[in-house]
Amino acid sequence: MLKFIFSLALLALSINGNAQEKDTTTVSYPERYGLRLGIDLHRLSKSFYEKDYKGLEIIGDYRLTQRFYLAGELGNEDKTVDDDRLNFTTKGTYFKAGFDFNSFENWLDMENMIYVGMRYGVSSFSQTLNSYKTYEPTNYYGENTVISGVKYNGLNASWIEIVGGVKAELFSNLYLGFSLRLNYLVSNKIPNNFDNLYIPGFNRTYDGKFGTGINYTLSYFIPIYKKNKSHSKSEKL
Repeated sequence: MLKFIFSLALLALSINGNAQEKDTTTVSYPERYGLRLGIDLHRLSKSFYEKDYKGLEIIGDYRLTQRFYLAGELGNEDKTVDDDRLNFTTKGTYFKAGFDFNSFENWLDMENMIYVGMRYGVSSFSQTLNSYKTYEPTNYYGENTVISGVKYNGLNASWIEIVGGVKAELFSNLYLGFSLRLNYLVSNKIPNNFDNLYIPGFNRTYDGKFGTGINYTLSYFIPIYKKNKSHSKSEKL
């Protein structure tokens, strides 16, 4: 836990003040490159406390260079939406692939991240219209609920996603992370007489082509090889 607190402190102090340097030396130390795998805690926890939702997302990144990481997410969602006028269920899987750029300058052997990135996401899903309400003038309440059960299969969508987030080492090789997502819908196969109001991996489409999302991640780093990095070590006044 102390290591995690120290990691967060370093992330917050990414600008090192205005101290003057009077002596500079160069040291070399190995940096680890490898694969980090984990899960999205946000979707996993929602599956327990939200009765109309089931979801799981596997996340991963691979350190390609000192700053760039290949990154992606693979998941599935089953969500029922009970709106004012209709009740529907969306089921499907999605995959996102792209990169992250780490803007944080780590100290020595630390591997924390403050990053920005981009993803291209695709989703394959189905929609089931469970029920909907219609205006009925002869009804005392002015509306009538129609039980439908019509299912629309073979739907798909794709989008571009801008990502910003942090990852901090909790214990050795174990990372806790958080990210914000801004999505823009590129393609959307809409069924006849209905609309895709929720897309797995993209979130709801009530705001047109734009969507947002968050995730909280717990991941484990698997080192594969090491590369030496030169580091300027300065003695400050």
